[in-house]
Amino acid sequence: MALEDARQTRMIQHELCRRYVDTSRVDVRVIHGVCYMSGQMSRLRSHPEIDLNHEAEIIRKSIRQMNGIRDVVWDVYQRN
Repeated sequence: MALEDARQTRMIQHELCRRYVDTSRVDVRVIHGVCYMSGQMSRLRSHPEIDLNHEAEIIRKSIRQMNGIRDVVWDVYQRN
């Protein structure tokens, strides 16, 4: 189970890198198929027009659709 959790954690981190937001201060952990996310998300300087609420919803939705993810616990606050 731990290997699968580690694989899913890497997949989620890869998904975060694809978005136009700074998630360098977001901690991602997958434990038994539940994704725990905490930290701070902010806009990239190169994309100040990004709506953080919309990006957060896209991220949560894409994580929930990943194979093996049962739930997402979102404790990420947004810094404008």
